[in-house]
Amino acid sequence: MSKDSLFIRACKRQETERTPVWIMRQAGRYLPEYRAVREKYDFLTMCKTPELAAEVTVQPIDIIKTDAAILFSDILVIPEAMGMHLELVESKGPIFDAPVRDAAAIDKLETEGLIERLGYVIDAVKVTKERLAGRVPLIGFSGSPWTLATYMVEGKGSKNFDVVKSFIYTDPAAAHKLLRLLADAVVEYLNAKLAAGCDAVQIFDTWAGILSPADFEEFSLQYIRYICDRLETNGAPVIVFAKGVSSYAKLAELKCDSLGVDWTKEIGDVRREINGAKALQGNMDPTVLFAPKEKIRAETERVLASYGGGAGHVFNLGHGILPKTPVENTRYFVECIKELSVEWGLFF
Repeated sequence: MSKDSLFIRACKRQETERTPVWIMRQAGRYLPEYRAVREKYDFLTMCKTPELAAEVTVQPIDIIKTDAAILFSDILVIPEAMGMHLELVESKGPIFDAPVRDAAAIDKLETEGLIERLGYVIDAVKVTKERLAGRVPLIGFSGSPWTLATYMVEGKGSKNFDVVKSFIYTDPAAAHKLLRLLADAVVEYLNAKLAAGCDAVQIFDTWAGILSPADFEEFSLQYIRYICDRLETNGAPVIVFAKGVSSYAKLAELKCDSLGVDWTKEIGDVRREINGAKALQGNMDPTVLFAPKEKIRAETERVLASYGGGAGHVFNLGHGILPKTPVENTRYFVECIKELSVEWGLFF
C-alpha cells in the first residue's frame, strides 16, 4: 500500500489525485497528546523507548490526518551513540558538555558498532510500522554531516556559528575527517532504517544556509552527494532538505527524488530553476499557522498556485512546526490542502 500512496507517488513525480501533505516536527510539542506523554518521560527516554516513539509518531496521523508519518527521534542520536554526552533541554536545545574541536577529539569518537547502539531506533521503525498498519508511509531521517558537525563542534545552539566556522577554516583537514566519519555513519544509519521498513528517508541540512556557496559545496554538499550515492533504497524516495541555500541547481543533480524548500524561496521559482528535475517539498512559513483561518487558506492557495499544475509537489511547511501552534489551525491547514488541490484540478 505504501508504494501506491499519494506521498510516495508525489515524491516520484507520478500522478496523484491531490497534493499530499505532512509536516516537519509533526510529532511534537504542539499536540496536547504528545505533551501528556512528555510529562512522564524525558526526551531521550522517549527516543530510546520504541513503544513511546511509535506512539507519538502515530499521533498526528490520527489527529491531524497527514499523508505520511515521520519517525519520532532526534538527529543527535548519532553523535550520542558515538560517545558524546548529550543533554536535550526543550527550553534550551541540545547541549554537548564536551564538544569536538580537534583531531584528537575526533579520534575518540566511537564508530564501531554504531548501529547496534542505535538499535532502539531500528526497533522503533518496526513497532511504528505495525501501528501504522499500512495507513500511510513512514519516513526515516538523519541530519546531514554538516549539520551534525555544527552541533558537535559548537556544543550547543549558536547565533553566529563562529566556533564551527573557525574550525573549518583553521583546521580543514580535521573538519573533513569529522565530516567523512559522519557521512559513513549516516549511510549506515539510513540504510538500517530502510532495511527495517522505512518507506522514505529525509536528510536534514538545517544549517546549510550559514555557509557561502563555495563552503556549502566543500563542507556540506559533497557529503550529502556521498550519502545519496550509497543509499540502498530499493525504490524508496530520498528527500534532501537544505535550509537557506541560495541555489538549487547543484542539489538537483543529487541522486535523490525530492528537494525540500524553505519559506524564503518561491517554490515555483525553484521548480523552474531545476526544470522540474525533482519533486519539491514545502514550503509555507510555519508562523502562518498562527494566523486567522482566512490567511491560512489564502497562503495555502498561494503556495499551490506557485508550484502550479502537474505532479511532484508534497506540501509541507518551510521548516518544523512551532511548539505553540494551535492544533485546530494545523488540522484546518491540512484540510485546505486536501480540498484546494482537488478543486483546482491540478493533476491530470
